Amino acid sequence: MAQNTISEDGRITRDARSRYRTAQREEAGAHGAYEGETRRAGGTPRAEVTVRRESTPAAAAAYFGEDVAEVVVRERRMYDGDRVVQLADTWIPADVAEAAGIEQVDTGVGGIISRMAEAGFAQTEVVEDVKQRPATAAEAEALGVAPDSLLLEITHVGHTAAGRAVEVTRHTLGPGWTLRYSVPLD
Repeated sequence: MAQNTISEDGRITRDARSRYRTAQREEAGAHGAYEGETRRAGGTPRAEVTVRRESTPAAAAAYFGEDVAEVVVRERRMYDGDRVVQLADTWIPADVAEAAGIEQVDTGVGGIISRMAEAGFAQTEVVEDVKQRPATAAEAEALGVAPDSLLLEITHVGHTAAGRAVEVTRHTLGPGWTLRYSVPLD
């Protein structure tokens, strides 16, 4: 089974080959992929979460379309022990968030993806775009890097079988990450 690793010097390998599968997100009561994978790697996961509603920002509207005027925003600082290792901002169409009951901080075992599936919005395809960009001042402070340091950003978009985008998450990774993907060859 694919699995994340954390080396002795704190470098994290994020193995995307299985991180979103239900068994991985819910293993041992984990409240989502990050918690499950960090525990499996021997780390100590925790997150500071804020939740609010707002008008759909342009970055999310590009995926949701013009029909989604309001989103629920979940902003997270994700830790391994006391070290912030990533910032994750998630936008969810308000109707999906309401149906899935994910406007509270603690979304339960499996996190928002499990709650969406239970509400009839199961994600059957995930597309992730990865780019490198300079840190903003706030990101540099949170992640303990110099302003304008180059960081990896993953834009994760989860789609239902009908093709509807139901989640857009921007993961901003601190230093020391390796990303691992697998592509099936036919």
